[in-house]
Amino acid sequence: MASAGCGQCNHQDSSDSERDRLLTSVTRYGSHSCSNDDSQAPPGVGCLGSQQHEEEECLRRKLKYFFMSPCDKYHAKGRKPYKLVLQMLKIIFVTVQLVLFGLSNQMVVTFKEENTVSFKHLFLKDYSDGADDTLAVYTQSDVYSQIDYAIDQYLTLPQTTVGRYAYVFGQQVNESALYLCQQYYKKGSIDPANDTFNIDPRVITDCVGVNPMTSPRGLAGPSYKNFTLKFHKLINVTITFQLKAINIQTIINNEIPDCYTFTITIVLDNKAHSGKVRISLNNEASIKECKDPSVSGHAESYARLAFDVIVLVVCVLSLLLCGRSILRGVLLQQEFVQYFRTQLCRSVSWADRMEFINGWYILLVVSDMLTIAGSCIKIGIESKNLSSYDVCGILLGTSTLLVWVGVIRYLSFFQKYNILIVTLRAAFPNVIRFICCAAVIYLGYCFCGWIVLGPYHVKFRSLSMVSECLFSLINGDDMFVTFAEMQQSSQLVWLFSQVYLYTFISLFIYMVLSLFIALITGAYESIKQQTLEPIHITDLQAFIAECTDTPSSGKYRGLDTSPCSAFFCCCCDRSVRAAVGGNY
Repeated sequence: MASAGCGQCNHQDSSDSERDRLLTSVTRYGSHSCSNDDSQAPPGVGCLGSQQHEEEECLRRKLKYFFMSPCDKYHAKGRKPYKLVLQMLKIIFVTVQLVLFGLSNQMVVTFKEENTVSFKHLFLKDYSDGADDTLAVYTQSDVYSQIDYAIDQYLTLPQTTVGRYAYVFGQQVNESALYLCQQYYKKGSIDPANDTFNIDPRVITDCVGVNPMTSPRGLAGPSYKNFTLKFHKLINVTITFQLKAINIQTIINNEIPDCYTFTITIVLDNKAHSGKVRISLNNEASIKECKDPSVSGHAESYARLAFDVIVLVVCVLSLLLCGRSILRGVLLQQEFVQYFRTQLCRSVSWADRMEFINGWYILLVVSDMLTIAGSCIKIGIESKNLSSYDVCGILLGTSTLLVWVGVIRYLSFFQKYNILIVTLRAAFPNVIRFICCAAVIYLGYCFCGWIVLGPYHVKFRSLSMVSECLFSLINGDDMFVTFAEMQQSSQLVWLFSQVYLYTFISLFIYMVLSLFIALITGAYESIKQQTLEPIHITDLQAFIAECTDTPSSGKYRGLDTSPCSAFFCCCCDRSVRAAVGGNY
C-alpha cells in the first residue's frame, strides 16, 4: 500500500515538497527525507529523498574511512597496512644508507683536511697550527723569502715529504707545473709626503712558470729567482700548482681507493697596502676513478650498489603511494564541497578543505624526492663518475631528517603522544607573527652592530658573524667573552658597545624570549583546557559524526573508496545499498 501511495502522489505536489525541503534550514545533516510520510516507507519505496539519503550515508562512510588510522582501516575493510610497513622499511633503509655514506664521506673530508694541513707546513715558512689568521710578513725581504721557500719546497717535495705525491705537468703557464704570478695596478704612484697619488686601477698580471727537475718534457721556464715584485703598486702574489695523491684508507670500508688531484694556491695579499702582507693557502680537491685499480685479495663487490637500488625502489613506491593518497584527498575534498554546494546550498570553509590535504604525506613526498636524488648521486660517487659529496650529504641528511620527523604522524594516533603536534599546530600562527615582529628588531641590532662595532670587535666583522654572535647571546653563550674582546681604542665606541650589548641582552632574554615561551605555554594550556570544555565542531566533523558505524561493523567492506564523485558515478555497490536500505 505504501508503494502504491507513493506511486500515485501528484507530480506537482512532489515538486513543491522537494522545493520546500531544499529551502528549509538544515539543523542535522542527513536527517531529512523527501516527505514526512516517506520517512516511514519501507526500503525500496522511498522516492528521490531515499536515494539522496543513501548517497549521503555513503559519502559519510567514505569520509570516515578516509580519516581513519591504519589500524581502523584494517578492521574496517581487512586491508593490510602496506603503506605503514613500507614507511617502516624505508626508515631502516634510509638510515643505514646514510650511515654508510657518512663513513665514506668522513674519510674523504679527513683526507682532504689532513693534506691541507700538510701543505701548509710544507710550503709556508714558519707556519704553526692555528696561525692561519695571523700569518703575515712585513718586509720586502720576507716576501721574497716566503716565495723562495714555497718554490724550493715544491721542487724538493719527493725528498722531503712523508706522503706520496706526484707532480702535474702541462696544466699551467707555458705548460709549466707551477706558476708564480703578481697582480699590480697598471700605473701607481703614491707620495704620502705631498699627499698625492696617481693610480690607473686596471690590473696587470705577470707570471713565470717553474718546472721540477723530473719534468718528462724537460721544460725549463725562466728562473723565479729573477722575478722582481713591484711593491709600490702590488696587489697580490700567487703561487699555484697541482699535486696528485691516492686515498688508500678507503680499503677499510671495502671500497676501491680514490685518486685525488689537489690544486694548491698560495696567496700573499697586499691589496690593503698597510705594510702587512697576509699569507694564506687554499686547497681544492677533485676526485676521479683510478686507472687499473688492483687490490690483492679484494673481489669487486656490488653489495652497496644493490642496496642503493633497493632504497631507490622503496622510495619510488613510497612516492607513488603517498602521491596517490594526496590525489584521493583532493578528489574527495571536491566531492564533499560539491555535495554541500548542490544538496545543502552551503559553502565549505577553508579550514575544512585543508583537512583533506595531509601535510604528512607532502612531507614524505619531499623526503622521497630528496632520497631518490641523493641515492642517484651516491651511485655516481661510488662508480667514480661524480664527486659531489657535499650535495649528496645534504640531500641524504635532509631526507633522513624528514623521514624520522614523519614518524610523529603515527604517534599522533595515540592521544597521549599527540600533545606535541596539537600544541605546535595551535601555537604556530601566533609564533610566526611574533617571530616576524622580533626579527625586525633583531635585524636592526645586526646592522647597527656591524657598522659601529665591526672595526673594533672580531665577532662583528660581517653580518653573518653579527647574527651568530647575537643569537649566541640570546641563548646565554659567550657573554663575558663578547664584552671582554671589545677593543678600547675608541672610548666613544666602547661606551656605545656597553649600551648596545646591555640593551640587546635585556630586551631579548628578559622580554622577547620570555614572551616566546609564554606563547607556547599558552597554547599548551589552551589545549588542556579544551579537554574540559565543549569542543568546537566543524561542519566536516558534524557531517562525519552522523555516521555511527564502527570500523568492525562490516559496512565498510563493500565500500568503494575510489575518488569519484557520487553525482557522476556509482558511490556504493549493491551490497552497501542493501545494507543502507535495510537500516533505514
